[in-house]
Amino acid sequence: MNILVVCTGNICRSPVAEQVLRQRLADAGVTATVESAGTRAMDGHEMTPQSADLARALGVSDTTHTAKQITPALIEAADLVLVASRSHRREVVEEVPRAGRYTFTFRELGRLIEAAAADGTLDQAPLHAPIDLVAEVAALRGAFPPPADPADDDIVDPYRREQSVYDEAGRLIDDSTRVIAAALAAANRSDGV
Repeated sequence: MNILVVCTGNICRSPVAEQVLRQRLADAGVTATVESAGTRAMDGHEMTPQSADLARALGVSDTTHTAKQITPALIEAADLVLVASRSHRREVVEEVPRAGRYTFTFRELGRLIEAAAADGTLDQAPLHAPIDLVAEVAALRGAFPPPADPADDDIVDPYRREQSVYDEAGRLIDDSTRVIAAALAAANRSDGV
């Protein structure tokens, strides 16, 4: 499975989410390629020191990262695109319209997985691989009410802000990646892998 993680500069949210998700999937035995890019990437830059600290606090040992710009080829090669905000989702889908079927904000995907698990929808779905989970959850987009505040599907941008904003972004990344990694691992186990 190929997963692309997207934010704006590719130096704060997306590299942390990329590294945490990659680590959690590896720990769960899910074979996946996880990479990140930015819609206005600061090409060649490392992640911010605060982001590297967040990644380490969330269990990542190697925080090596080089920012890169998103391209249509990266989007098209992905089985799942996870973005930090709704505006990033819009930009991805404008670039590659069919990516709308497999592009979610982190929090949106986590919210939909939790809702589908709570009402038993995912138990009824014939999941044979992690990619099936993506298709099943995409089909459920209209089945559950959206958050009262649409911004609740976004991860706050901590760039050039105080540590408390980095901490909040880290908490949201942590919460979402736990749900997503667990669901992908469950789908992976149902595949017999």
